[in-house]
Amino acid sequence: MSRFSMPVLASASVLIAMPAIAQKAETSPAKDNRGTFNFVLENDWFGDQDRNYTNGFRLGYLSAPKDAQWVDSALANLFTKEGEEATIRRGFAVGHSVFTPRDISETEFIPDQHPYAGYLYLEATSLIETENAIDQVSIRLGQVGKSAGGEWLQEEFHSLISDDLPLGWENQVGEQFGADLVYDRRYRALANFGNSDYGVDLVPNAGFTLGTLNTNARAGLTARFGNDLKNDYGPPRIRPSLAGAGYFEPDDDFSWYVFGGAEARYVAHDYILDGSLFDDTDTRSIHTERLVHDLQAGLVLQWGRNQISLTYVERSKQFEEQTTPQRFGAIGWSVKL
Repeated sequence: MSRFSMPVLASASVLIAMPAIAQKAETSPAKDNRGTFNFVLENDWFGDQDRNYTNGFRLGYLSAPKDAQWVDSALANLFTKEGEEATIRRGFAVGHSVFTPRDISETEFIPDQHPYAGYLYLEATSLIETENAIDQVSIRLGQVGKSAGGEWLQEEFHSLISDDLPLGWENQVGEQFGADLVYDRRYRALANFGNSDYGVDLVPNAGFTLGTLNTNARAGLTARFGNDLKNDYGPPRIRPSLAGAGYFEPDDDFSWYVFGGAEARYVAHDYILDGSLFDDTDTRSIHTERLVHDLQAGLVLQWGRNQISLTYVERSKQFEEQTTPQRFGAIGWSVKL
């Protein structure tokens, strides 16, 4: 495959943004009274690889802020102790991820490589916003296995780009439906330096996932340089990752920032790598790495009610037999509606 490096990604983003910048951008309202749609595409083609976590997409919506009432107030009290003083954003998303071994030309099962798997999921989210932090609580319902459509999706994509077709999908992991509870907290800038035009900030995060498909705990930190940094918490991503909150509040017609970050995760359970919690015979031939980290860097551009993000990610080995770290890119588009 051709290498698609970060300079190319950055150049593409500028070309995308230039027509909109050249026009008179729409003036953003003083109060954020619009919801945010997000689309994220992640693929290892951007990292010149085709293995392990090879493709993912997520389409989501997060509402405008609302006063906390009833269930929302109780949820806010549970996590923030501020109850009705908090504001709530509600959201939903649908997503899909594809995983393959390194050698997709092999028709037989490969015991020391990542198993074939597709993962299709729906997600409902409440985002609790206070003066100093946001807390994001999600319920994710997912299906792994043939019915998740990973084989069809990868074959269609490889046909589209005239690449070799994967030949080993008959060996994909078994069917499994599951539910995960996902919680993340992101703080307002731990440190903020600069003037009214440009600044630097540090945004820490921590969270956990508890469920039948995934269980892990994580913590991370993102550093950013640019303008209007208070408008969001970082770009959208597909979890597990160093993901932003999924919304932005534009103050100006145009803003930008560059960022870099790191997140460490302790992986207690991953169905695709470990097998089922409920069936002792459903095991894997690889050995999961319990400590995993992500390093990422990228660029965010905002004009009017649009935001585009480009992220390059290096993920450490997720199982002992993995020969190299995972490298992939993410492209995100968010729009206020």
